[in-house]
Amino acid sequence: MDNEHIVIKKKGEDGYRVFSVRVSESIISRVDKIAAESGRSRNEVIGILLEFAVDRCRIE
Repeated sequence: MDNEHIVIKKKGEDGYRVFSVRVSESIISRVDKIAAESGRSRNEVIGILLEFAVDRCRIE
């Protein structure tokens, strides 16, 4: 069993980045409601919404 080991990546090396954004209180409330109703975290909901929006964004 000498070859068995676990790999623990350093924080920040998982393909994700942390950044801050300013959003209105009304948006936060709506995101929090979605998070509560879906059983997901605010972070998960924001990630899902961003991915949806980025995939459908068109620059004119």
